[in-house]
Amino acid sequence: MPSQGGKKFTREEELLLQDFSRNMSTKSSALFYGNALIVAALPAWVFWRIHQLDITQTQTIVLFAAVTILSTWLVAFAYRNVKFSLRHKIAQKREDAVSKEVIRKLTDAEQKKMSRKEKDERILWKKNEVADHEATTFSIFYNNTLFILIVLVASFLILHSFDANVNYALSILGGAGLLALLSTGSK
Repeated sequence: MPSQGGKKFTREEELLLQDFSRNMSTKSSALFYGNALIVAALPAWVFWRIHQLDITQTQTIVLFAAVTILSTWLVAFAYRNVKFSLRHKIAQKREDAVSKEVIRKLTDAEQKKMSRKEKDERILWKKNEVADHEATTFSIFYNNTLFILIVLVASFLILHSFDANVNYALSILGGAGLLALLSTGSK
């Protein structure tokens, strides 16, 4: 990727750009969509068993599929937003510990052979890796907890008097939509 003067970015500049980028790896996307699918499909079981929705009807199957697909996308959107807002903050907090760990793992011979720039690049790469992992893990945990809580409150307290199909659609889509909306706020 060329910079302003037509030169290529240095490795350090690419790592810094990666730190502030919203781009996600294929692995992260797969992890987010896989987890979002599980958490979005889980309430279908609750509505089938507790609210006695008849899953043999085509209408109910189509409703479950449509709501699950849309809520999966909304929950994955929330995962990405929360991860992005946390990644840099975590990287700053972990910088000293990661630096000490990287330096500790280097042998004396390696430390003498390496330039300061190489050490800094290793530290920056490790810091970004740690921050990315922690932000991903926390984002999934936080959003899953919040989504399930919103769905339970909506379905059992707010929408309990509605028809089971309407309750399901409103509580799941409302929960996923609210989660996506809350994830766009500044943290």
